[in-house]
Amino acid sequence: MGPPVELGEVQETLLIPLYGRALDAKKRHPVLGDAKAAELVERIDYDFAKFRGPALSGSVLRSAIFDGWVRRFLSAHPAGTVVELGTGLNTRAQRLGTDRMHWFDLDLPDTVAMRRQFFPDSDRVTTISASVLDPEWLDQVADTAGPHFFVSEAVLLYLAEDQVREVVRRLADRFPGSGFAFDTGGRAMLRNQDRNPVFKTLTARMRWECDDPRRLEEWGLRLEESRTFATPQPELARTWPARYRYGLPLLARLVPPLMNAYRINLFTLG
Repeated sequence: MGPPVELGEVQETLLIPLYGRALDAKKRHPVLGDAKAAELVERIDYDFAKFRGPALSGSVLRSAIFDGWVRRFLSAHPAGTVVELGTGLNTRAQRLGTDRMHWFDLDLPDTVAMRRQFFPDSDRVTTISASVLDPEWLDQVADTAGPHFFVSEAVLLYLAEDQVREVVRRLADRFPGSGFAFDTGGRAMLRNQDRNPVFKTLTARMRWECDDPRRLEEWGLRLEESRTFATPQPELARTWPARYRYGLPLLARLVPPLMNAYRINLFTLG
């Protein structure tokens, strides 16, 4: 068993998707099959069992949708650069990486200290210890060959709207034409987050409310795709277990406000 977890309030939320992927890996028909996540849960000294509810499986589906866009980017640009903003203990670089790509995993110092226990840097993968709000890391990424693709999963939701706008502005100024995938949460989701069982043992709460991702085009973005759990990429949906492939579209018809409140979006910068 490893050392106890010492993370900030928001950073501690990274353990939710880690546990979700670990549970998924043990299922007969997994979505991601992330064996590394299951290994980490066994090694980290933390009461993961306190996390319960649909947010665990939701975090797996969310990761799969993000994966679909990163996989598409690397297929078209195998020597391109992927930047994961707020990487947590994600295994995306290890699951999707190619032998020609460049990959940056960025997160806060306490998270990076924990991550380095399990994920050493390599010729292709570099970890950056910094806040997404810190502009200094942009130079390091800009010095790496493009094209670039940015992905931020369940991170910007915990910032204030003016902070999110500033992140977008900086990226649009430095990397016009690059892809940027991130998720948004509407009013119905944020105002009901205290009812989510997975948050009952944590103090961090999501702050940024966005009901319509199309309005973000005013910030210097172009919306390319906006997905929900019920509307993943068609090529991805075909691979999901039947419980998701058929159950989620049915749920979306029964309670559309609930299913549409959370969206995973693909934008082009600039």
